[in-house]
Amino acid sequence: MDILVTNNPLVVAEFQGTFQVDFPDTDLLGILIRVRDHIHKGHRLLTHPLSGSVKPNETLYKSVLISAAADETDMHSVMTIEECIQAVQKFASKSVPEQYLNDMQVVDLSLIRAALGK
Repeated sequence: MDILVTNNPLVVAEFQGTFQVDFPDTDLLGILIRVRDHIHKGHRLLTHPLSGSVKPNETLYKSVLISAAADETDMHSVMTIEECIQAVQKFASKSVPEQYLNDMQVVDLSLIRAALGK
């Protein structure tokens, strides 16, 4: 079963049981670092970490699908996740009003649904 790394509770609710869910209590950068850690163990990216037109400083939520099987390190996945981490680090995190959190979760859920063809 492939692994869905997310900090979005809406994604967990929808995909628990369909995928193995890794649901750390962390921010966007923390999710990407978590994905990088999985990649260094031999997992591959199955969805792009910065999919959609949402800029890294415009969301707090991210969901990324990676392979279940841990094989040899996939250098394309390594390069992609490192570039995404650098992109996120360029943008300063803003404080987001509580009223927008649910909207951000819905956008992330929509992006992962689209990536998965759901």
